[in-house]
Amino acid sequence: MNALLEFARSLSPAQAALLLLGENILLFLLSLLLGYGLLFLFRERRVTERPDPLQWQEVTLAGTCVLLNTLVTLAGWFLWRAGLIRISTAISWRIALDALVLFVAMDLAMYLFHRVAHHRLLYPWVHSTHHRYDKPRPLNLFVLNPFEVLGFGALWLALIMVYPATWYGMLLYLALNLIFGTVGHLGVEPLPRQFMRLPLLKHLGTSTFHARHHQDRDVNFGFYTDFWDRFFKTLHRRYVQTFGRLDPQPSAPQKVG
Repeated sequence: MNALLEFARSLSPAQAALLLLGENILLFLLSLLLGYGLLFLFRERRVTERPDPLQWQEVTLAGTCVLLNTLVTLAGWFLWRAGLIRISTAISWRIALDALVLFVAMDLAMYLFHRVAHHRLLYPWVHSTHHRYDKPRPLNLFVLNPFEVLGFGALWLALIMVYPATWYGMLLYLALNLIFGTVGHLGVEPLPRQFMRLPLLKHLGTSTFHARHHQDRDVNFGFYTDFWDRFFKTLHRRYVQTFGRLDPQPSAPQKVG
């Protein structure tokens, strides 16, 4: 791993940009492969109505998102080369701890960012782009306003600048991030209803959880867990009852309060 980092340090900006573009395209394709694979396997367990035919705007926004994710990754490369981001390649118990810290910290940061994006002054200019697609498909993970892509990227870079995580801890977190994001936009629920009976695990973000947010933008702002929605009383009241199936009242705002 040290040799790989030294190789990355030796690259020119143009070489790094090209390599990171390839990485982000690969992650994009892996997300689509996982997403559409799960969509096919669980196509009878819909939690939203079937999406409308694919629009060219969705494809354009998704492609723009991949390019901007590359820009964010390239910014991280520059910050790392400048010594502002520190990475340890040690293999120890810290890998699991770092993944957990990044998971929890980003869960809170993205919840707050998401709530701000829903403010009436910002929503029409920033987040409404994503909510045009209230019947999500796997591609919609990447269908975001450019400002939103850069905002989420800035949160991530800020966190790893103040918290020097291990390389493997970061990779583990980023893998979880891609999985949660993909699953949240399936439009079907791969998990059985018994999942809601499992201690702790039942609080993880699911496809149903995020589908309810696409149907009702006043609830379920979390990404990886429902903890902050429970804490701030923005959890969909019927989330548990309607888990794994269509919500009979998708447009009715419901809050825990």
